[in-house]
Amino acid sequence: MTKSTIVIPNYNGSKYIQACLESLYGGTTKEIEVVVVDNASTDGSMELVRDQFPQVRLIANKQNTGFSHAVNQGIRASATPYVILLNNDTRADFSFVHELEKVMDNDTDKKLFSASAKLISLYDKDKVDDAGDYYCALGWAFARGKGKAPARYEKNCDIFAACAGAAIYRRELLEETKVGLFDEEHFAYFEDIDIGYRAKIYGYRNKFAANSIVYHAGSAASGSRYNTFKTKLASRNSVYLIYKNMPALQILLNLPFLVMGFLIKTVFFARKGMGRDYVSGLVQGIRLSASPCGRRHRQKFDRHRIGNYVSVQFDLWRNLFRLFA
Repeated sequence: MTKSTIVIPNYNGSKYIQACLESLYGGTTKEIEVVVVDNASTDGSMELVRDQFPQVRLIANKQNTGFSHAVNQGIRASATPYVILLNNDTRADFSFVHELEKVMDNDTDKKLFSASAKLISLYDKDKVDDAGDYYCALGWAFARGKGKAPARYEKNCDIFAACAGAAIYRRELLEETKVGLFDEEHFAYFEDIDIGYRAKIYGYRNKFAANSIVYHAGSAASGSRYNTFKTKLASRNSVYLIYKNMPALQILLNLPFLVMGFLIKTVFFARKGMGRDYVSGLVQGIRLSASPCGRRHRQKFDRHRIGNYVSVQFDLWRNLFRLFA
């Protein structure tokens, strides 16, 4: 029985997509369903998938609708118990799918929302790219283990959120009456932190699956680690994420940390010549939050979940120490 549908969003991924798909079909889990959602690629990568991988279900968009919308299309097209999201600039290890499924299967009370694979740098296999994501009171998200030796991350553990570049999700919890789908207002960046945050508010957990390994090129769609597009969108979404997930009292509690976090980032990007882009993104985030669309997506405070909010807050403080440690 097929347990997982693998959803791969693709935008001009001709350099990577063939190796990505070949690695999946060479894995231990032979019965897999793969959906590639193409966001109007112009480099021939959509045609490559269609011609060389006829077993792949291809969804072709007429314009670039963003990461969040693309993966939601794939999720809606799935019917398996689990959905695995995978970036197109990855190469999956032999047991990548099997190890993710094993972590989810071992969660007998079904309180595990997602599990994140171990992402290792494709071009420097002695360094971790991401071993699960953390989010802290400064309003910063950061990749656990980035740049460190993979051997240091050999145990499964709880994390704040799974990196959607290579992660498995329990599909039934992605229904609108539960945690819900990815918020398409994000377009890209912070959407995985947002959905992991939301899951924690609902009392679910996110985990790091140490034995599930993926090799990741990184920044294939945006072109580089720091650029105008990514800087504006990430700063916009960082404001929106806070507004939609934190109740007013929690925002006030974290306000000194948040102000400090945004100031430090402003200085950081100013030194890279992108200070105006970062501040412009913050303004856009405030406008989005204040808009009817932003208000509609805001998580309604539920006093019955007060314990979950307290748990999240302790995570935000604890992850501050992890960041500087």
